[in-house]
Amino acid sequence: MPPLRDIPHPSNPEDTLAYFAAFVDLVRILRADCPWDQKQTHASISHLLIEEAYETLEAIKEGNDKEFSKELGDLLLHVVMHAVMAEQRGAFTMRDVIHQEFTKLVNRHPHIFADERADDEAKVLQNWERLKMNEGRTSVLDGVPSSLPAALRAQRVQEKAANVGFDWHDRRDVWAKVDEELGELKAEIAAGDAAATSREFGDVLFAMINAARHEGVIGEDALHGTINTFMRRFRHIEQRALEAGRQLNDMSLDEMDEYWNEAKKAERSV
Repeated sequence: MPPLRDIPHPSNPEDTLAYFAAFVDLVRILRADCPWDQKQTHASISHLLIEEAYETLEAIKEGNDKEFSKELGDLLLHVVMHAVMAEQRGAFTMRDVIHQEFTKLVNRHPHIFADERADDEAKVLQNWERLKMNEGRTSVLDGVPSSLPAALRAQRVQEKAANVGFDWHDRRDVWAKVDEELGELKAEIAAGDAAATSREFGDVLFAMINAARHEGVIGEDALHGTINTFMRRFRHIEQRALEAGRQLNDMSLDEMDEYWNEAKKAERSV
C-alpha cells in the first residue's frame, strides 16, 4: 500500500528556516491525516506540554545535552501543534505567535534597541516590569501562573515584588522574619487552632523561600534535591532489607536508621 502523503523536506537541509517550514508542514499533515492528532485540542494536550517542560528541566539539571536537544524538540512540537490548531480554527497563526514575541522582545529591551540606559541586571529587570505595566497590566504580579508549583510560584512573586523595590536589603531582616514566622507557628500549634496552624505553616514556607532567594538558592530546586536524596536513601534501606530477607514493617526505626546512615556515609565518600 503506497504512503498516504509524501514526507515534507526542507528546500535546504542546512537552512534552519527551511527546516522549520518543513516541520510546520509535517505537523499540518499529522493534523489532517493522523486519527490521534486529529482528535486533539488545546486542552487535551495541555498536560503534555507541562510534562515536556519538566523533562527539559531534568535534562538541564543532568547536563545531558543530547537529551536537552531532544526535549527542546518536544517542546517545539507542542508550540507548533498549538499554533496549527489555532490556525485551523481561525484564531491566530504561527506568524502571529512569532511576530508578537519578536515585537515584545524589542520593546522590552530599549537599552539595546533604543536610547535607554541599563548598566546592570537589576536595572534591566526594573525596566522590564515597568514596560509590562505600560502594556496594560494592573499589577506587577500579573503573569505569575496560579498553576505553578507552590515553591516556584512563591519565588516568582517575591522576585517580581523585589524588582520594584519591595524587598529587604539586609539578610538579617530576612532571617528575622523566618524566626518570627516560626514563633507564630509554634504558638498556633500550642493553641490547637488547626486553621491558624495551616496559615502559619504557609507563612513559614513563604519566608523560607524568600530566605533561599536572598542566599542565591532556588527553593524549588533545593526541595527537589532533598526529595531525591530522601528517595535514594530510602531505596537503599529497602534494598538492604531485601538482602536480609526482612520486611520494612518488621524492622525497628533504629534498624532502618542504621541503613539510612549507611547510605549517607556512602554518598559522602563519593
